[in-house]
Amino acid sequence: MELLDNLALGFSTATSLANLGFCLIGVLLGTLIGVLPGIGATATIAMLLPITFQIGDPVSSLIMLAGIYYGAQYGGSTTAILINMPGESSSAVTAIDGYQMAKNGRAGAALAIAAIGSFFAGTVSTFLVAIFAPPLTAIALQFGAAEYFSLMIVGLVSSVALAHGSIVKALAMVVLGLLLGIVGTDIYTGTPRFTLGISEYADGLNFVAVAVGVFGVAEILRNLENEHERSVMIRRVSGLMPTREDFRRMAVPIVRGTIIGSALGILPGGGAILAAFASYTVEKRVSKNPGEFGKGAVEGVAGPESANNAGAQTSFIPMLTLGIPANPVMALMIGAMIIQGIVPGPNVAIEQPALFWGIIASMWIGNLMLIILNLPLIGLWVKLLTIPYYVLFPIIMAFCSIGVYSVNTNIYDLYAVAFFGLLGYLLTKLRCEPAPLLLGFVLGPLLEENLRRAMILARGDPTTFVTRPISAGLLFIAFAVLVIVFLPAVKKKREEVFVEEN
Repeated sequence: MELLDNLALGFSTATSLANLGFCLIGVLLGTLIGVLPGIGATATIAMLLPITFQIGDPVSSLIMLAGIYYGAQYGGSTTAILINMPGESSSAVTAIDGYQMAKNGRAGAALAIAAIGSFFAGTVSTFLVAIFAPPLTAIALQFGAAEYFSLMIVGLVSSVALAHGSIVKALAMVVLGLLLGIVGTDIYTGTPRFTLGISEYADGLNFVAVAVGVFGVAEILRNLENEHERSVMIRRVSGLMPTREDFRRMAVPIVRGTIIGSALGILPGGGAILAAFASYTVEKRVSKNPGEFGKGAVEGVAGPESANNAGAQTSFIPMLTLGIPANPVMALMIGAMIIQGIVPGPNVAIEQPALFWGIIASMWIGNLMLIILNLPLIGLWVKLLTIPYYVLFPIIMAFCSIGVYSVNTNIYDLYAVAFFGLLGYLLTKLRCEPAPLLLGFVLGPLLEENLRRAMILARGDPTTFVTRPISAGLLFIAFAVLVIVFLPAVKKKREEVFVEEN
């Protein structure tokens, strides 16, 4: 009964006229961003963080950001199928068979299969969020400073394990993020640290400026290089209704993909991306006709699309219940909460139940909006693909600069955007994944605070982290994950999983 009461509260919050409007804006903008290759949900949400500060109501702003995230998962499949260029990295697997279906004259059916699988997976995984979030919140309320420190270590280590490219580079990115996170004033002594004598940095680096620079500006610079690679082969889409044979072939893969995505989406790092690759691998292995994969197999579209959308939804579980981001987008969501004056963690469900359950309820509504709106708008999305990126570039940059400056009206924030934009671009050239950097930056201050608090409570005894059972167990998990990813066999397999994106 308590779950039903909470859901009733959530739906009453999410169905207010204002929140329905922001949800609609979010899913439409998310789909648009997913359709336009090279921008991505992470960069977009980073750019829109200043706007959420102006919205005022935390529930409305977070509902809009959530809509952008899972809307981008839908939109990403459109470009993957039509031009063999995934709008989202998690749609990379969809391009393998989806593009082949389009070349065979079945672009409409491929898009419909992706949309149906996404809707089913989104609905089921949102239900799982509603079921598992409350008990996890209750458990998290029993955590002390030592347990939170150890939990954050697990999150950072997992993000390294699931990051693309070199493990050593991913670890370096985490360390860099942690160092950037402690810029500002010492929380206990009040002494300025790493501020370079600039008083504007006494409160630390602006999260919005760092996020917009590393993801937004860097992504724009990177995609300006590849503008010539984009061409639209399919300019008219017809035959959106899948055949009866299509329905028969996609039913079980959708269910399997939903299960895989729901489980892996919770993992910090790239759970949704990993889920799509895992689903494709499973479907190819269980198929009676594995030779069809790579030539337009229905299962190759249905499974991965369901998996990446389920993973996108369940990634909200650790963010809502523990205050731990499962991926860069969730780190940005936590940043949006902090901007609104909300302390992320288990207390959110108790102190602000309308926000907690309103976000969960909005996911159902958003998924319904997406399935109703997206298929009729396919023609519009195809036309948008023809817009040259160099036309969008100055508009995006202008809005980024205005938005960042409007948060604190601080000129140094614009300098920070430029610096971190160039840094992010340099990191991509060096094949360093920027996601662990952002996770380290978000978790750095929380990690330090809980470390020092635990040490104060233990009177300076560092064994407190291993004598408390939960803390010791979490540290053991972190150590085990780190050891496993360095094993030669696992390292080789990990490189094979992410090979499609490199």
